[in-house]
Amino acid sequence: MNKASLNKLAHYLLIVGGLNWGLAIWGYDIATWGLGMVVIKIIYALVGLAALYVLLGMGNRQ
Repeated sequence: MNKASLNKLAHYLLIVGGLNWGLAIWGYDIATWGLGMVVIKIIYALVGLAALYVLLGMGNRQ
């Protein structure tokens, strides 16, 4: 996977994670809609890794 694709994936994951946190205000958790616990943990891990990737500057847009 090239850097541009990885950057795009990281940003999409951060958007999904941010929307999920925003919906939590009203009691919704989109990660749990019809998904098993293993899949939910994988999604949360991927969102966390994407946040670290962007936070550490590896996901900068050039």
